[in-house]
Amino acid sequence: MQLPIALERIDATGGAWKKNFKRTWRNYKRWYLGDGPSKRPAYPTCLDAIERFMPELAPIYRQVCRWAGEGDLACRFLSLYNPPAYMAGCTQAIWDAPQGPILVRNYDYAPRWFEGKIFASDWLRPVIGVSDCAWGLLDGMNDAGLVASLTFGGNKTVAPGFGIPLLIRYVLETCETVEEAIAAFARVPVHMAYNVSLLDRCGDRRVLHLKAGGGITRHRHAVCTNHQTKVAWPQYEAITKTRERQAFAEAQLVMPHVTQASLTGLFLRPPLYQSHFKRAFGTLYTSTWDPNSRLLSLDWPGTHLTTSFDHFLPQAHLVEIFSSPPHA
Repeated sequence: MQLPIALERIDATGGAWKKNFKRTWRNYKRWYLGDGPSKRPAYPTCLDAIERFMPELAPIYRQVCRWAGEGDLACRFLSLYNPPAYMAGCTQAIWDAPQGPILVRNYDYAPRWFEGKIFASDWLRPVIGVSDCAWGLLDGMNDAGLVASLTFGGNKTVAPGFGIPLLIRYVLETCETVEEAIAAFARVPVHMAYNVSLLDRCGDRRVLHLKAGGGITRHRHAVCTNHQTKVAWPQYEAITKTRERQAFAEAQLVMPHVTQASLTGLFLRPPLYQSHFKRAFGTLYTSTWDPNSRLLSLDWPGTHLTTSFDHFLPQAHLVEIFSSPPHA
């Protein structure tokens, strides 16, 4: 199975962003209206939530609304306030590499809902990240070397709050350190439970467990998958094997002679690599974020790409993802 991937820059004209939004809006509209338009908040409510909780993003929000055509429904969607349920898998680990700690992660989801865009932007500050929900991010890094990456927290509870991709964007646009990012996540509510791994250029790191509607707990785990302190949704745990993946990754991090290449290789094989694409749980990419070199590496079976703030070159690729489990 082949997956289109593109590295693109969002410039002042918004050309690349507009093209991506036009391509993906049909699917996002279907998702956003999945349980009826009355379930989604009105535009004034969405705008008020952005201005109240993330005022620094308000000018960018207005800009992307203009780029999208300023239709009411698109603007409501772009706020990501009280969106429909959003559940993805993932494994992520922070490893103390010789050159300094790095964050490695798999993103597991359905290919048809994946934008396949790695955007470089310069709104409030330079940010590189994997795009989701048009201007949100699944994982990313800013010019200060702050890295943030999300996973679903394994709980079906939904409460008033924002979709997590927009919070990842907000933190990378406004924070420089892990402590600043923690304060932002504590202040802005998310609509479902998520885990976020944070790493900065000084080597500080945390895993945050975010609760639906607001509230966080801090942890020093090196690895996080798709549960929090305990498994809250056994059926989801049985499908995703979140505890098995976490235990495996934790054991590998302390093995002798670990290298970045060997660690990445583990993420490209079971049990970390997933191939359940029809169940919206297949590995769509492996990313490695290095805050010291401000370097991003992207890996798929047989394909390796690198980019950075100093050498970000627009490019497009068709990469191979496994439609059946790869050999261990």
